[in-house]
Amino acid sequence: MDTENLFKLLDQFNIETPSWGYADTGTRFGKFLQPAAASTIEEKLADAGTVHRYTGCCPTVAVHVLWDFSMGVDATATASVAAKHGVRIGSINPNLFQDQVYKFGSVCSPDESVRDHAHRHLMDCIAIAKAVKSDLLSLWFADGTNYPGQDDIVQRKQRMHGALRQWHDAMPRGMTMLVEYKPFEPAFYHTDIADWGMSYVFAKNAGRNARVLVDTGHHLQGQNIEHIVAFLIDEEMLGGFHFNDRKYADDDLTLGSIDPYAVFRIFHEIRNAADFRNRDVSGIAYMIDQSHNLKPKIEAMIQTAVTAQELYAKACLVDRKKLRDAQTRMNIVDGEQCLRDAFFTDVRPILAEWRKKKNLDPNPLAAYRASGYEAKAGKEREASRAARGIKASGSYA
Repeated sequence: MDTENLFKLLDQFNIETPSWGYADTGTRFGKFLQPAAASTIEEKLADAGTVHRYTGCCPTVAVHVLWDFSMGVDATATASVAAKHGVRIGSINPNLFQDQVYKFGSVCSPDESVRDHAHRHLMDCIAIAKAVKSDLLSLWFADGTNYPGQDDIVQRKQRMHGALRQWHDAMPRGMTMLVEYKPFEPAFYHTDIADWGMSYVFAKNAGRNARVLVDTGHHLQGQNIEHIVAFLIDEEMLGGFHFNDRKYADDDLTLGSIDPYAVFRIFHEIRNAADFRNRDVSGIAYMIDQSHNLKPKIEAMIQTAVTAQELYAKACLVDRKKLRDAQTRMNIVDGEQCLRDAFFTDVRPILAEWRKKKNLDPNPLAAYRASGYEAKAGKEREASRAARGIKASGSYA
């Protein structure tokens, strides 16, 4: 592929950063706090704008209703704050797992009052989406059971079907519902949407604007994720991704930190569908879902965005004509070599040129570090937290 066409594909490749990735996060055991971590939606949007300013590929921010829009936050005003920082509000993520009433599930709960509570929350989320002009409703459910006999599995399935259909019909025209899946955690006996096949069935049943959301950390060990991706694209049911990496389970590590070749293979299947089968892949949402517990928040996000660009660019460079020829001849070595040649190509000089054309620094991470943004934000946010009576980030609680 020539440089001009590759640059066009890079222009179209945007990856959404999550508001929660800029805040202090942790594990079930606790969290290690960072002075520069964002604690308000305004600070999160400022950080997201900073990432976009240095990478040029992160124009939208996923928001989490409850974490970002609790206590009467004005959605329209928040969209204006995002614009001030050069970004837009992207996917709307409801919270159907943190409220105490969700102890036995949200929409799958046997308790009708709990299901009604979840429904009201979702309708609020759709209203927020309209206000900020978001076209993505991203759904993940912690619903499931921990013990055999705890609840009727099929009844829970039917409750989920009904809820998704109702919400789908309540969405404005042009909005897409993304249905995520996860094999386990926090439910350890059965999870109500445990794999891509269940997500496919639920989305298909919900309505024409529902699609499957693939989180790269939400699979059992050994799962061939690019096979799922290729299958869903061919079925026109792939809605988007939550990108992260993992070693053991849902580790929320930075993209490509453990297995960059796996991410490359995912991008290869997407480009293969577009270039060889003329599939429209323009509507696929590329989103980050990572928990930066130890790495500096913005540095980790820049690192992820840059890695995503590199792996996507490598996938664009696969010689598909040569690949088809090798597959036709059933030459396994030549076919694999087409992928390996592209994967081991150093695309950093190409991306540096792409950034220069956009008046961006060719090295986003180095440029960000040189800006002094983190130190300045850390001092200002420590002072702001102290003024609001919030414990200093260096404290232990």
